Amino acid sequence: MASSQKFSQLQESVLLAVDVLRRNRLRSFLTVLGIVIGVTTIIAIGAVINGLNSNVLGQIQTLGSSTIIVSKIDWATQGRPTPAMLQRKDLNPNWVPGMLTLPHVVAAGAVQQIAVYLGNQAGGMSEVRRGNIRAASVILEGDTPSIADITNLQLSQGRYFNTTDETRDLPVTVLGSITANTLFPYGDNPIGQEVQIEGRLFTVIGVLQPQKNALGTGENQQDNEAMVPFSVIRKLHPENKNVILLAKADSTKNLPLAVDSVREYIRRMRKLSSTKDDDFALMTTDTFVQTWNQISDGIFIVMLAVGSVALLVGGVGVMNIMLVSVTERTREIGVRKAIGARRINILTQFLLEAVTLAGVGGAIGVFLGWSFVLLLRLAFPSFPASLSATLVILGVVVAAMIGIFFGVYPAWKAARLNPVEALRYE
Repeated sequence: MASSQKFSQLQESVLLAVDVLRRNRLRSFLTVLGIVIGVTTIIAIGAVINGLNSNVLGQIQTLGSSTIIVSKIDWATQGRPTPAMLQRKDLNPNWVPGMLTLPHVVAAGAVQQIAVYLGNQAGGMSEVRRGNIRAASVILEGDTPSIADITNLQLSQGRYFNTTDETRDLPVTVLGSITANTLFPYGDNPIGQEVQIEGRLFTVIGVLQPQKNALGTGENQQDNEAMVPFSVIRKLHPENKNVILLAKADSTKNLPLAVDSVREYIRRMRKLSSTKDDDFALMTTDTFVQTWNQISDGIFIVMLAVGSVALLVGGVGVMNIMLVSVTERTREIGVRKAIGARRINILTQFLLEAVTLAGVGGAIGVFLGWSFVLLLRLAFPSFPASLSATLVILGVVVAAMIGIFFGVYPAWKAARLNPVEALRYE
């Protein structure tokens, strides 16, 4: 009986709060505008970051979950490589057979790219021709046949290199999707066709599937590439010594053990003493995931700070309007107390009004944030933005907490009014 009475009182308080807000629509909306802006910002940015996380992590996974990358320069370092990194000695592709003998390593290979690097992004320098059709700014990459066993890159047509291609230095190539579409724009089958790479004829034996762009819009520059056997690129560009070594662990569980054995082997080949630091970078997919998480967390924190300022302004507005409401309804409060309303009833009433006011602002913010994400997806279908239930709940809960925090003082002030003085108030 007591619980049903309390529920009835709560329901009455909520209805009264809604009625007060309805009678002052414009004032209520202007009051919660800051909350609307703050919640909209948090919802929109959170949705974009969710989508980016999905795209970036998907792209990272093309390397393989148990892949180990050994490089002269640490790609995961934010910013430009340090002079010390640039002065390091190049890695030796002849170390690959030794890597294959290491515990928990089931595949190993070497990669060499002819490209320019802006930060961590590679851009092509080569030109590939087919008759009068030209593909410019192509990334020229040399790979050992083991690339198919180490990475998760997928072919849409044809095959990868094999041991015969490598040992005989055969002029064969696997094209990226952009390069293939540029050279064969009318739907011709590229397999078996000849293209010219840096003045030399190559036979196309495979075409890669398109890779996702991290931002989800436009083409991935990594798809504008031509892959050739590693032995071939060494002859085409003997001056380029920037080699990357790849290894694959026998399982994700044993990846740390494989990493340790590869690190020890490279240090031994480098003849580094135990007192010296590594003069090479050793990375796994976890390295790139951690780097991206740091970047995305930084973006979210900045936008959360912007949204928090708007929420703070909205909270101050809620407090201000509730104080005005207490003043305007002083006589009403006196009447309610005179007919038996207790302090807790008055406190609950005004606190619920503040929470309802902020909650409505949060709901509007969620709707506007969802609308922004929807319009973004309609305008840019490939743009990664996904709205989760967690973000929606977070937006509404944060708005309600703002209402509670900034509504306590006005509610307490209303509850403390003397009923006799309140009834005399004009």
